[in-house]
Amino acid sequence: MSMLRSTGLAFRRVASAADFGRVAVLLGGRSAEREISLLSGRAVHAALARRGVDAHAVDPAEVPLASLPGAGFERVFIALHGPGGEDGTVQGALEWLGLPYTGSGVLGSAIGMDKLRTKQLAIANGVATPPFRVLTDAADCRSAAAELGLPLAVKPATQGSSVGMSRVERAEDMVGAWRAAAALDPVVIAEPWIHGQELTVAVLQGVALPAIRIETPRSFYDYQAKYFADDTRYHVPCGLPADAEAALQGAALAAFRAAGAQGWGRADFMLGSDGVPMLLEINTVPGMTDHSLVPMAARAVGIDFDELCWRVLETSFARERT
Repeated sequence: MSMLRSTGLAFRRVASAADFGRVAVLLGGRSAEREISLLSGRAVHAALARRGVDAHAVDPAEVPLASLPGAGFERVFIALHGPGGEDGTVQGALEWLGLPYTGSGVLGSAIGMDKLRTKQLAIANGVATPPFRVLTDAADCRSAAAELGLPLAVKPATQGSSVGMSRVERAEDMVGAWRAAAALDPVVIAEPWIHGQELTVAVLQGVALPAIRIETPRSFYDYQAKYFADDTRYHVPCGLPADAEAALQGAALAAFRAAGAQGWGRADFMLGSDGVPMLLEINTVPGMTDHSLVPMAARAVGIDFDELCWRVLETSFARERT
C-alpha cells in the first residue's frame, strides 16, 4: 500500500482485496431512508464482491452491531442513511467495538446530519448559506414568513433525502409545514427558496470531484426526483466557467472542514443570480444507487462504481487504532 496525504486524514491506497479483511456493509437500518439505504448497500456489497473483497451485507435492524467482532468482521462500510446511520450514533458504536469504518467520525457525522449546526459552522468559516430562522411555534412561522419572504423551504434539521421538507408559498401554510417537519425532528428550519441553479460537489478522499448541475421538472429536487424519477437531468460538466466551478469546489471542501467531515461525501448548493454559491447541506453518507450523484461525479473523472466503492472502503484505514 502507498500513502496519500489529503485533507485532514492520511488515506492509504490498497492493492489487494485481502488487505481489507472481512467487511460488513451496513445497510437498511430503521430511519425514514431505509428503502434507499437497502438499495445503496446492496449496490456497494455487489461492487466490493466483484473486486474480490470478503464483503457481507448486514442490516443492523436485524443483527446487533455488538455481534460483528465475534463474527470475524475487521472493518465496516457504512451505507446507512439518515438518523441512526449518518448522525454519529453508529460511528460511536463502532468506535466502542474497535471496528474501523468508512467516512466521517462521530463529530463530523453528528454535525453533518444537523443542518442547523452545519450552517452555523459554515458561516463562521466563510461559506455562504441562505439566511434562516429556527421555527419553534406558530409565532415563529409568522415572523419567518414576514422577515424572509415567500416562498420558503421548511425542513427538519436532521433528515436527509428531502424527507419532511416542504415548499411554502402562502403564509397560511407555514404552520402546517412546520408541524409536518417537527413530526420528524423538534428542530425545524425555514430559509428562502432560492431561484437558481442547484449544484452538488462530491468529495472523495479529500478531493473535490466535478460539480453536477441538477434540473428537475418538479417543484424541487425531492425524494422521488432523487431516487426514482426518470425526468431528472444531470449535467456533468456543470456548465460553470472554470473559475466559478473551482470556487464551488473550494466551498465544498471548506464546508467539510468546518463540520469535521472526512473521507467522502457530498455538499449541496444553490447558485443564485449573484453567482454566490449558497450551501444547503452536506451529506456524509450519500446515496450509492443508480440515480446517485457521487457515482456520477466519479465517472466524470474515470472512476467506475466498483473502484469508487473500493476507494470509499480505503477511508476506513484512517480510523484504525495504532
